[in-house]
Amino acid sequence: QVQLVETGGGLVQAGGSLRLSCSASGRTFDDYAVGWFRQAPGKERKIVAASSVSGSDTFYTDAVKGRFTVSRDNAKTTVYLQMNSLKPEDTAVYYCAAGRGLYDFTDSREYWYWGQGTQVTVSS
Repeated sequence: QVQLVETGGGLVQAGGSLRLSCSASGRTFDDYAVGWFRQAPGKERKIVAASSVSGSDTFYTDAVKGRFTVSRDNAKTTVYLQMNSLKPEDTAVYYCAAGRGLYDFTDSREYWYWGQGTQVTVSS
């Protein structure tokens, strides 16, 4: 069993930055692909970014390309989501998720473990 905990959310003004961290406990993180999803009020949960096991392959949804960066530190069992140039439309609860053998990073159903989420609020 892998337990994921997200930290780093908060309130920031538009144009600002935040770095989210996703830490794993219970076992090593280094053989799992990791995705970051977000869910705004009244909307479905959607993929934001994802990283392959090695970190050599990454995915970003169009809305965050060039602004967000996903990285991982397997030695510390932590995955990061650096968010720059934040916009009010980035406001959501952000979740990290982990899974093995993923065919489609964007499909939330393929992920095995989820964190509890962290709120990101961007004011205009």
